[in-house]
Amino acid sequence: MALYSSASCIQCHRVRFVLAEKGINVEIVDVESDAASAEDMAELTPYNETPTLVDRDLVLYDAGVINEYLDERYPHPPLMPVDPVSRARLRLVHYRVLRDWYALAAQIEAATGKKADAPRKQLKEGIIAANELFENSDFLLSDELSLVDCTLAPLFWRLPAYGIDLGKSAPAVQGYIQRLISRSSFKASLTTAERELVLNAA
Repeated sequence: MALYSSASCIQCHRVRFVLAEKGINVEIVDVESDAASAEDMAELTPYNETPTLVDRDLVLYDAGVINEYLDERYPHPPLMPVDPVSRARLRLVHYRVLRDWYALAAQIEAATGKKADAPRKQLKEGIIAANELFENSDFLLSDELSLVDCTLAPLFWRLPAYGIDLGKSAPAVQGYIQRLISRSSFKASLTTAERELVLNAA
């Protein structure tokens, strides 16, 4: 199994976290440092984008599709609840995280200068407003880590690099972030570039 990945791509980070959490043996191919691999990936996917996963004859792209496949292909530890109601609730929250917060993160990353101010403010306010969602369980709406947490962790890791400091306004979120980033699997998922994102922002 091989994952074509980019060192600082938030979508790739989602997949690398799931791979590390499940302890899956995978070759991480950094397309930014390997021109030949970048050419190979361009032939594998119609969008020529990372992340792209190759598992024997199967080629998958889109972080969400890849992560759901990994969770079903390697069911231990499970990253979604068993019952359909809980799964549906988490999927809906996941959808909102991607549609709202990830969209704002993309705007921040693409913006220059003061153009990042508006999406930065929206993202900070959105996270603070959601603080109560993180109050009653170790992970989002669950006592066990889920695919939603594996999506939130890369986003929250990048907050300092986005110029966002939650301060004391979202204590439950702050505790949640610490639980996520202290996991050995999350630490293993980080690239050197991602570690430097936070070090350079400090």
